[in-house]
Order: sequence, then structure tokens, then C-alpha cells
Amino acid sequence: MKPTIVTTAVTALLVGVSLLPGTTANAAPRPDTYSLPGDVGGSRFEGIGYDQRRDLFYVSETTGGEIHRGDVRGGAATQWLAGDGTDGRWTARGVTVDRHGRVYVAGGPNGIDHPGAPDLWVYDRTGELLAALRVGGSNVFLNDIAIGPDGAAYVTNSNAPHVYRVALGADGWGIDLWADATGTIAVQPGFNLGGIVAPADGRSLLVAQGNVGKLWRFDLRTRTTTQVDTGTADLVNADGLVLQGNHLWVVRNFSRSLTTLKLANDGASARLVDERATDPTRVFTTAKLAHGRLLLVDSKFDEPTPQAPYQVVALRPTR
Repeated sequence: MKPTIVTTAVTALLVGVSLLPGTTANAAPRPDTYSLPGDVGGSRFEGIGYDQRRDLFYVSETTGGEIHRGDVRGGAATQWLAGDGTDGRWTARGVTVDRHGRVYVAGGPNGIDHPGAPDLWVYDRTGELLAALRVGGSNVFLNDIAIGPDGAAYVTNSNAPHVYRVALGADGWGIDLWADATGTIAVQPGFNLGGIVAPADGRSLLVAQGNVGKLWRFDLRTRTTTQVDTGTADLVNADGLVLQGNHLWVVRNFSRSLTTLKLANDGASARLVDERATDPTRVFTTAKLAHGRLLLVDSKFDEPTPQAPYQVVALRPTR
């Protein structure tokens, strides 16, 4: 097990964004920041999942593949799953939780850096491994995950215009290539498909292509792909996507910006509502919505040697 540094939560600063503690009529204010464990040599983080039923969040560590868990009502997360080769996992990217409390973890380049290693894992709410899945091929970078209306998990591939589907079938857990948008989505240098969300209408998936600043709609029935018209919105470096109703929040990592879009009812277009600069000392990657607040992961991707504090930052977004 890696030695850890216990960090103390400090007040987070965001430029042009109001940080407000989450409150309800019968609850104490929730923290503005949540501390994450970190390695002595420095840690980086990326994905976040949220279990709404139990009010728990899960954060992935890219430097080792550990998964940390915290209570939204508390102030600090602790290591939930070990990394450094545990279950064949040396790094971790996207994280999400389904309605059964099962936790899905995408491995990013895990199978590239460690040929034959899994690309994705599924755990039950106690941390028991349910599946360690391999896509196959030598250039698969599984990035972000969303639960679809059918209960399956849909996963983006940042190295190709592919979306994979993970589900429990009669023969156990499996992962399959669900949609191949080759010919529609041009692969460009850098990270291609990343953030993914499933609109409540049950008809589509929305996927960000951050390196070129585009938003794509995958039809769940036909599996066809069309570009969403986002007008004047700048979506370069789009990473995490968060959707509630027709409000779409786009976390733009190295652009240090949070962009708010309002989707049309048919999902074919979106208009810019707001664009806010975030803390210039942080690179936020992904987020989840909990009690009206976005929980954003401070990745530390901009630091040659990451330094504590390691944190998740809460903010109340523009609508």
C-alpha cells in the first residue's frame, strides 16, 4: 500500500464563480472542499462518480489507479480501492455509479501501458470485484462513463471514434463496441472523445470531443452520430459533462473554464448561457451534480510534481 498524506481542507477560490455550501432546510452546510489522499511522490486525479442513494462520491487517481471514496456530508475522502496493480489496475480515469450502487472504473491507457491488462472494472458497493474487462486491441483509451436508460454503462474511447457498452448478460459481464463513428468523427491529435452523458429523454447520448471543441449526439436506437450545433460556444478542452434537464455544464480543463449550455428539446442544438473562468491555479477535469452543486476534481495535471492539498471542489453552477 502506498504511504499517504492527510490533507486539510482549505477554502477553494474560483474566479467569477460563487462557491456556496450545499444546504437544505434540515441539514448542516456541506463543505466547499473535500480532501483526497495523496502519495508522498505526488498524485493526480481525474474521474468522479456519485451514488445519490448513499450520498457518496468516488474519485479516481491516475497515478496508481486507486479509487477514493467520501461522503458528501463530510470533509475528506479515504482510499476505497488500492491501486498499483490491484485487479490489474495501474491507472484509472472515468468513474460512475449505477442505481444498484455498482461502481464502474475506466482504465484509460491501462491496457496500452500494460498489454493484456483490463480496460475497465465493475465493483459492487462493498468493493467486491464483479468484472475486470478487456476490450482487446493495442490502442484503446477508455475515458469517461455514463449509465444509459437501459441500465448499461456506455464508455468513450479517446483514441478512436468509438463508444463501448458494458452490461451484465446471461453469460456474465461483457464489454462490446456499441457505436463506431468512423467517417463521421475525424480523429485529431490529442484526446478525442471524452465526457459522456445520457439525456433523460432516453433517446441519445451526448459526447464531447475536447481537442476540437465539438459536441456529438449518438442516437441510442440507430447508433448514428450527428454533430450538435453549439453556436458561438467555445468547447475546446471540453472534458467532463454534467447534464440536468436541458442544462449542460462543460468542464474545460486546461481552458480553466466552466461553460453552461441549454439544449434544445430535440438535442440537435444548444445555446450558450454562461462561461465562467475557474481558479487559474487548478485544472478541473470532471464533475458530478450533488444537491445542486457541482463536485469538481482538481486534477493536478498542470503540476510537474503534484503537491497537496489534493481536493474535490464544490460550486453552485449557473443555470
